[in-house]
Amino acid sequence: MPELPEVEVVRRGLAEHAVGRVLEDVTVTHPRAVRRHVAGPADLSAQLTGLRIDAAHRRGKYLWLTFDEARSHRAGSDAPASAAAMDLALVVHLGMSGQMLVQPATAPVEKHAHIRATLDDGAELRFVDQRTFGGWSLAGLVEVDGSVVPDTVAHIARDPLDPRFDREAVVAAIRAKNTEIKRVLLDQTVVSGIGNIYADEALWRAGLHGTRIAASLTRPALRTLLDAVTAVMTEALAVGGTSFDALYVNVNGESGYFSRSLAAYGRENEPCDRCGALLIREQFMNRSSFSCPTCQRKPRRR
Repeated sequence: MPELPEVEVVRRGLAEHAVGRVLEDVTVTHPRAVRRHVAGPADLSAQLTGLRIDAAHRRGKYLWLTFDEARSHRAGSDAPASAAAMDLALVVHLGMSGQMLVQPATAPVEKHAHIRATLDDGAELRFVDQRTFGGWSLAGLVEVDGSVVPDTVAHIARDPLDPRFDREAVVAAIRAKNTEIKRVLLDQTVVSGIGNIYADEALWRAGLHGTRIAASLTRPALRTLLDAVTAVMTEALAVGGTSFDALYVNVNGESGYFSRSLAAYGRENEPCDRCGALLIREQFMNRSSFSCPTCQRKPRRR
């Protein structure tokens, strides 16, 4: 599943190629792509048609677009944006395989393009989702902790790349958790944006095993861990994120290259870059965790 760097790459692509454009028409060709929008595909299309994309936003792994009213602009009016348009967000769930592509209208339509929105410059914004776990939905905007977010994202914590991320507050929140540190890293209500890949990478950099109990870790150790999270995701973002196949791409269909720099994730039986010991894979929360048996000692069982 895409994590913060991959979603931020998509957000930046939308900011460059879709923001400022008017949605002339929205067509839904697969009902699962809008299943989170309970009013149905016709309602979603009707509400979006004629709106101008004002901005592309992200918190953690959550992506959304905001709008201003463009119907009046197309009619040549100077009427202000309506409150309804300004209070509306299109939340994009990428799921396991969702892609947001900006394509020329003449480009062949992808086999799994389940939503197509015609933009006023002639291009199309396409939501492509092979596994159909993702989709679009509309949500109202609310103010939470000084930021405006969709009401469906209000419970999500700030991520380490957020300028208002409070490291010390997160350290305190983690130390209050009497559970495994990797489980806490994956809890989007504590710190957002971290998934299985970057959790394993940050734990390797910090020299911590994922089953260490969060409450047992010192504040300096947790600061080191959060700094490692920030560093690894910043480095991944600089090269377009981590792409293992053609599913994780930016709006132009290009893959990221951080998979070539991974130190732990997916490297079972390969030598640790730090000590040379062979990396191992273990099961954790129905996932695979990768670590070094020498650099990341397992805690003693009580």
